[in-house]
Amino acid sequence: MNREQTLKQLLAAKPLIAPSMLKCDFGDLGEDIRKLEAAGAPVLHMDVMDGHFVPNISYGAMLIERMREHTKLPFDAHLMISDPEKYLNDFIKAGCDGISIHLEAVAKPIPLLEKIREAGALAGLVINPPTPVEMLEPFLPHCDLILIMSVNPGFGGQKFIPEALPKLKWVKERLRDDQLLSVDGGIAMGTIAATAQAGANHFVCGSSVFDQPDYFDAITKLRTAATV
Repeated sequence: MNREQTLKQLLAAKPLIAPSMLKCDFGDLGEDIRKLEAAGAPVLHMDVMDGHFVPNISYGAMLIERMREHTKLPFDAHLMISDPEKYLNDFIKAGCDGISIHLEAVAKPIPLLEKIREAGALAGLVINPPTPVEMLEPFLPHCDLILIMSVNPGFGGQKFIPEALPKLKWVKERLRDDQLLSVDGGIAMGTIAATAQAGANHFVCGSSVFDQPDYFDAITKLRTAATV
């Protein structure tokens, strides 16, 4: 799919439950992806960590390329890395349909956001909990997706930070209808409704999907809770 087709598909599927592949079974990757697809996951979220921008290492473009062999679902890559431009082409070639970069990692993100879009992928911009949401304003027109972190990035299984809610509301008031608003961190049955009410329509879910015995049941319940 090209960028416009991917965006149209995702907008039509809102609210989006995006399983975070950081929590998948890497010992049986193909089977886990098959189960997620059968459970109705509309998009898979790729948490890429470099051990420098965040204090952990996850996986890179080579593994994502192997994931791509198992599904045609859109891949939403979240680059928690210090120099995203250096590796951008690797993630495009690996089959990522969306690529989000951190404002904290790229002081002047517009050229890179436009480069992502020119490559045919959705361009996203992310902020960490300490970053003032107002810093996003100059860059909103250049984004297909805004991601508000509701935990400090680098580890899975963290507790939701409620200060993300006013940030989501602030962004929602400024977004166009053809832009997605995502939230990542501690998203579960007890928190997803509040983030949806604050304006999120794209929910990165780790433990709340992968730690459940039935992926279909987990995704269905989360999506129902996020429907406002």
